[in-house]
Amino acid sequence: MDFSLNEEQRAWQLKARKFAQEEIRPISLQRDQISDPRERFDWEIIRKGSKLGFRTAAVPKEWGGHGIDFVTQAVVMEELAKGDSSISKTFSQCWKWSHLIAAACTRDQKERFLKPFLADDTYLLGKGGTEPNAGSDNRLPPADDPKAGFKLKAERKGDEWILNGEKCFIANGSVGKLFFVDARTNPNVSIRQGGTLFLVPSDTPGFRVGKVYNKSGWSFYQNAELIFENARVPHANIVGEVNGGVKARAGDTSDFGDLELAANALGVCEAALESAMRHARTQLQDGKDIAEHQVIQLKLSEMHMLTEALRSFVMRVAWERDRTLPDTSNNVLVMNYSTDVIQRVTHLNMDIHGAAGFTMDACADKLVRDSIIWTHLAGDTVQRMKVVKRLVK
Repeated sequence: MDFSLNEEQRAWQLKARKFAQEEIRPISLQRDQISDPRERFDWEIIRKGSKLGFRTAAVPKEWGGHGIDFVTQAVVMEELAKGDSSISKTFSQCWKWSHLIAAACTRDQKERFLKPFLADDTYLLGKGGTEPNAGSDNRLPPADDPKAGFKLKAERKGDEWILNGEKCFIANGSVGKLFFVDARTNPNVSIRQGGTLFLVPSDTPGFRVGKVYNKSGWSFYQNAELIFENARVPHANIVGEVNGGVKARAGDTSDFGDLELAANALGVCEAALESAMRHARTQLQDGKDIAEHQVIQLKLSEMHMLTEALRSFVMRVAWERDRTLPDTSNNVLVMNYSTDVIQRVTHLNMDIHGAAGFTMDACADKLVRDSIIWTHLAGDTVQRMKVVKRLVK
């Protein structure tokens, strides 16, 4: 395996690094400290990043996007996350869904949704799956249980579907212009047989945004409730077939949710390591830099080791995805590993800052709070391990 970057990948890396250093880092802590979760969002940083291609990076070139590969995607997410993890996620959240439009939607749907997405720097995307009583069982529902999974109801009336129910914790919920939404079109069978995937624009009649969640970490990233009260969605907005929502992504090779989050975690680990090294070289104790104390050296060594191990795992999975190698479950395993690593590395950074980390250093505190989010991303770590139970068969 050769994980050295080619010229195009290196160019994307340097562009993302420059943007993170010059545009994201100067606003990161400022936005984090705003009390109202709605007000933390900054459209200007989205517009600037979009003009550089960070919003449309994964759209295939034949549709006017950049069509970057998985290695490049991982590198870009890592660099942006070094500036701010939640801003990086706001951009990458659009990659999988814009690619899905290109891969799985009809030509009419591409004309109506993909072209506006490419043309509008403020056009963000999201996916409505999670509900108050349906989270992890959406990802791995009990077999043939009609009570498990999402409950949002969709009933057909002529050429329209009437949607009623709610979604919660939805990414880009308060700022997105288009959402993929899972709904029940047959409540008498499991969601694998009775679920349908709809394209729902934010201006759909009967559809509105509810509460925006005030989270401990990822404060810039907008997670919100989506409320459907007799929302009227055209039949032409169904992705794939009625009751075929699970199959809608069958021909799409862009599914990279676990890799996405692991690459983002890598950026956070690098930011924590830089923070720890900077503090260790400038903080004096007993008349010398604390970096000269063995206990600090051991902690820095562990941070380096874990960060580089995560980098190797992320790059290997990205390399495998680019070559469409047979599934080895590494995509799920790298996500679980990144959860352990990001939380250990950011806590070690807080440890190295000592009392200053808990009382004064806003950067160290923010990195720890952001890392907490990983525990319940895309299902908790225990639930995700169930996906790879086939390894023991």
